[in-house]
Amino acid sequence: MPEEPCQCPDCQRFYREHDRLIRENPTLRQQQELNWAALQSFRTLAGRVMEELQKQQEASEAQPATGAAAAPAAAAPAEPDTPEEPDAMQQALADLENINAHLFSIEALMERIFDVRVPEEVERLFREQAGELAPDPLNADRLRLNRLLHQTPDLPDRG
Repeated sequence: MPEEPCQCPDCQRFYREHDRLIRENPTLRQQQELNWAALQSFRTLAGRVMEELQKQQEASEAQPATGAAAAPAAAAPAEPDTPEEPDAMQQALADLENINAHLFSIEALMERIFDVRVPEEVERLFREQAGELAPDPLNADRLRLNRLLHQTPDLPDRG
């Protein structure tokens, strides 16, 4: 007997998003474009955040050098907090650099996938399979079926 899909809110949100992406992009070409756009937006956003963190880090490193002589007493109480924050920022920057490196590798692989073209007959098969994999949740037949399934006493309660 196959394992039941997880019913936690995060998994349910994933299933809904998964099905929506299939319904709204039911062809190979649309999936290629969607994945390319998602990859590029991820790289753009992660790169911008990394740049911003680097600027903040450079500014905070420059600030103590100029302000340390002017206010040595004010810096003393903040010392216990200072080592943790730079370590966390350094780790975040290192993680973002790793993410960007992985995204760059994925982009190189995706370029090969993006070059694939299939005949219209295959695109029709993609659309057909998309309809079976992720039927419209607001389809009248699907709503009736869901209502019937929730009224069946021999099925386990999924609430």
